[in-house]
Amino acid sequence: MTGVLLFVAFPGGGELWPLVFVALVPVIHGSSKGLPRNSFMAGLSCGLVHYSLLLYWLVTVLAKYGGLPLYFAIPAFLLLVFYMSLYFGLFTVVAAFLSRSLPAHVLLFLLPALWVGIDWFRAVFLTGFPWMDLGYSLYATPQLIQIADILGHHGLTYLIVFVNYLLFLLVNRKKSAAAYLSLLLPGIVVLAGYGFYSHTRYQTIEGEIQAQIPKGVGIGIVQGNMDQAVKWTASKQRETVDTYIGLTKSLESEYPLQFVVWPETAMPFYPSASTETLTLIDFATSSGLAILTGSPWYEMIDVEARKMKFYNSAFLLQPDGKIGGSYYKSHLVPFGEYVPLKQFLPFLAPLVEAVGDFSPGTIEKPIGHQRVRAGVLICFESVFPELSRSWVKADANLLVNLTNDAWYGKSSAPDHSLAMTVLRAVETRRAVVRSANTGISAFIAPDGRITKQSEIFVPWAAASTVVLLENRTFWVRYGYLFGPVCLLIGLCGTLFVYFRQRWV
Repeated sequence: MTGVLLFVAFPGGGELWPLVFVALVPVIHGSSKGLPRNSFMAGLSCGLVHYSLLLYWLVTVLAKYGGLPLYFAIPAFLLLVFYMSLYFGLFTVVAAFLSRSLPAHVLLFLLPALWVGIDWFRAVFLTGFPWMDLGYSLYATPQLIQIADILGHHGLTYLIVFVNYLLFLLVNRKKSAAAYLSLLLPGIVVLAGYGFYSHTRYQTIEGEIQAQIPKGVGIGIVQGNMDQAVKWTASKQRETVDTYIGLTKSLESEYPLQFVVWPETAMPFYPSASTETLTLIDFATSSGLAILTGSPWYEMIDVEARKMKFYNSAFLLQPDGKIGGSYYKSHLVPFGEYVPLKQFLPFLAPLVEAVGDFSPGTIEKPIGHQRVRAGVLICFESVFPELSRSWVKADANLLVNLTNDAWYGKSSAPDHSLAMTVLRAVETRRAVVRSANTGISAFIAPDGRITKQSEIFVPWAAASTVVLLENRTFWVRYGYLFGPVCLLIGLCGTLFVYFRQRWV
């Protein structure tokens, strides 16, 4: 039941987000009784349903676009679903163990911390895969997500688990009036404090945004909707360039642009080795626009041995025709852009040829043009909050997400990707400009409002005045530690109960 309710609550499912506040109650109830094995299996089975519905599109990514045979793609998908579900099972078995020893009012605060701690660990272990934590389900309600500038999206997840456990504890245990009050009072305090802060902060940041609009920058987004199956062929390269130039020109007549953003690998060629680059330079100089676009890149590291490094890159073409900065994607997709431990696993050589072999870059300084200092997040880098934080610490006043969601097909994945990107704006209080090859492209304000967005799989171009805020949030300075602190609290609580039982 929990897995289905989460699917209906999440973007790409039914988007009935209020359900997320009750969705965990069935699995909490099912795992609260019986042997530890039963508690673990309740969580594991729930996770299998949840992640199968959440990640089904991975089969298409691996098979259709990754070039992997179905006999490899389907087991790989099932293995990932099983791996993700193990964390669900881990939570339910530990939660059941703690529930037998601790009072309800302690569990009300400890178990949400345990959930968040496990989420954080999953996000960093083995390069991490923090896809669609519970807090992202609230992305479309900006009035409810403002606490993310203090505690990040993990703070929203904590709140969701807190409410689920509060309801479970109130309904499923016989209590005295004093026991009910011990739950209701802290519950009311937490929810009232959260509601007050989120509402007040939303009004405050909205005022700051309105005050900065006269100083904003005219930025355009172009979504070319180029067919992933043919865009890399030599005959389609000129058509791709012409499409992006044509859509950009359609914006110039209606909006005073300074800066335009094209998607990940919008230019399907190596800029240093293609004559199409001259066409781009001519357009930049004639239009007076700065163009931030994605493309593959290579560097020769040994001329005699013809050894090269390949990168998934973004670069800025200035109005004078010169490159004004570049960034190489730093968090690569495992088994998508590189194969982990390939030097120790030679039998994976065919897989390397199928999925690619890119090198990672590093986050150094934003890509600048006039007042814009852009921190670039390529593709699923927008899933990792620590990357956007690194850009802000490097002095970025704008976040730009270049992506190519054509890999996902017509699935729920583009909705997920947009939802997670919204929280990067609130956490950092930076506007986000998101350009996707096939959608969903969007302008996201620093308060998390999506001011403009595209449909999926259509050519699209839009422009907007984007505000550039400079202050660093509490989350950027300290709040990013909320996840690991929750893990520490969860571990300490579990060890305390374990050793207390051993000593008594």
